[in-house]
Formats: sequence, structure tokens, C-alpha cells
Amino acid sequence: MFAVRELLKKGTDEGVYPGAVLLVARKNEIIFFEHTGNRVLLPEPLSMERGTFFDLASLTKPLATTLSIMKLFDQGAIHPDQTLGDLLRIPIPPDKAIITLGHLLTHCAGFQDWAPFYLELSDEKPQERKSRLRDKLLNMPLKYSPGRRSVYSDLGFMILEWVVEEIAGDSLPRFLHQHFLAPLSLEKGLSFEKVHFFGKIDPPPNKNQFAATENCPWRKRILQGEVHDENACALGGYSGHAGIFGTADGVYGLANLLREHFHGLRDDYLQPKTVRTFFKKQHLAPNSTWAFGWDTPSPAGSSTGRYFSPNSVGHLGFTGTSLWMDLHHDVTVVFLTNRIHPSRQNTAIRAFRPKLHNLIMEQLKLNHLSIRKP
Repeated sequence: MFAVRELLKKGTDEGVYPGAVLLVARKNEIIFFEHTGNRVLLPEPLSMERGTFFDLASLTKPLATTLSIMKLFDQGAIHPDQTLGDLLRIPIPPDKAIITLGHLLTHCAGFQDWAPFYLELSDEKPQERKSRLRDKLLNMPLKYSPGRRSVYSDLGFMILEWVVEEIAGDSLPRFLHQHFLAPLSLEKGLSFEKVHFFGKIDPPPNKNQFAATENCPWRKRILQGEVHDENACALGGYSGHAGIFGTADGVYGLANLLREHFHGLRDDYLQPKTVRTFFKKQHLAPNSTWAFGWDTPSPAGSSTGRYFSPNSVGHLGFTGTSLWMDLHHDVTVVFLTNRIHPSRQNTAIRAFRPKLHNLIMEQLKLNHLSIRKP
């Protein structure tokens, strides 16, 4: 994997990201696990380490929110066909009451992609912000009818956090901790910003164990060890769409758990058929690439490059993070960077990711099936 090591370093040299950690596994074996560059540039450089914590951003969607939904589905408590009118047990406006769990998980519920809720919420009392947000979500107009098309949306996953709370009777962090992180001993590799939610990381990571993100225009400081997403910040550090932090090892721990269940190698946390159901590409909206809470490679222009099979699932995070699992070739790639440090204007990673994934598959000699356009 010498060529992969060289490309990883080239990403730093060419300014794609200040630093990165890359973990590659084939079947049940980690075959590449290296780091490069710096976890912090300003005010002074700090070298990247394999155990650096990253703001995983939207990897929260599959690794926390969707995973919790999977567990509730596995327990028979919910089903993708259930509507918000059934699930939330409060009066729901008619246009939202017909939205299903499946619509939300596949980003075709009708919500817009994003909204700057934090600008208003920051003026509210902290304990009242989530209820105020939920009122706004229920009463804002939809951009299209559920199932009409697919638009990637943070807003839908804010509602999914609410569903988890309602059905589980507990917060998303505590539910995730109880059912996955604690029994898997992953608390030191995955946590939300406020690690005391779990009360298990002792001592908690110090600031310099985190990769820095943006020089935030709103908070007017470089962020390190606090959630980058402004809406998640205003909501207390996390929501269903963002807020989880993790190391490459921690991300791989959950990914490999799901991989093993998918392949029927174990059934102690979820039934294999549950994982297979959630990893299957759905067709709830025209031309959608989404499985339940997980993306699949698009026919052209995918961040996976050319060689990942159609039977792959993964997700990206705005801060420069990604996780992809090729379930056919049995390859897992965890690629964590701090590409938005010190500015989100750096978008070079969009072209870099597919090159990296292509090279990994070439090095593994899995490039004989070029099944999608670059």
C-alpha cells in the first residue's frame, strides 16, 4: 500500500487537508492504518495522530441516529412505513402527518436541505431550544410532496432524533451508549461533544486530542473539540444530523459490527436481516441513491470512485470525514480529515476522495470490475 501512503501525504502537501487518518480493512483485518499532516494549524501546528478525535459531522446520521432507529426496528418498536402522525403522539399538521420514517431516512420527506435555525435559537433559553426547533419543523412549509424527489436534508434527521426520544424514552446519546458504545467498549473512540452525557470517559479527551475545524464566523474562534455545525451547537452540542466525535478506530468499530451482522457472522446486537434491510437501496423517490440512512454509490461522480460495487453503503461528513463499506468485495474505508480547517472554502477533497478510493481498490486488485463512470 506504498502508493496509498504517498497519495495520503500528497493530499497534505497539495492543501487538500491539513491532516488525515486513513484506515482500510479487508474482511476482518485492518490492512492499512496511517496518518499524515497536522490536526491543528492555528495558532500553532500540532501533528496528526492515529487516535485523533474528529468532528464526524453528518456521519452522526448513520452511526448514531440511523443505528438507533435500526435497534428500535429490531426490537419491533417501529417500522419504516409508520408515519409521524403515528410516531410522535402529538397533533401533527396534515402535510407532515403523512411523512413516513422511510421518507425521512431516505431524504425524500419534502424538507429543504438546511436552515439557519441557530440565529434565532441562540436567543432562547437552552432548555427550550429543542422544543422551539420542533415547532418550527412542524410548521414550516414543505418544499415538495413526500416521495416526489430526494433532497439531502439535515432537517429530516433532526426529526428522527425526536422519534428516537419518543419511542425509546431516552435521549439519542444515552440510547446509543446503552445499546452499542458501552457494551462494545467504544466510549473512548466515539462520543458526542459533551462527553459527560455518557459519564464513561475518564478523563475526557483534552482539547488537543481533537482535530481543529473552522475559524467560525459566528462564534469568532477556531473550533477544536466543539461541534462545528451551528444548529447542533445551538441545540446543546448535538442533534440527529450532527454532533458525534470519533477516532478512525471508533468509526471502524461500529462499521465492522454492522458488516459482521450483514454477513451473518454474528447476531448479538441486531438481527442480520435488520442490517440487510437498512443497507438495501430504496426506491421511495425517483433516481434516489439512498438506503435507509445510508447512501449508496451514484451511477456517476460517486465519492467512492469507479470500483466500489453497487452493493456498497457509506456516508460523508461536511468537515471532511467519510466511511464507505463495499459489502461485495468486503472492503471498509474510514477516511477522516480536517479539510475545513481553517476555512470551509477548501473543497478540494471532492476530487481527491474518488482518486483515493480508486487507488485503494487498485492496490487490492479489485479494479477488474469498472462498473461506474468516474
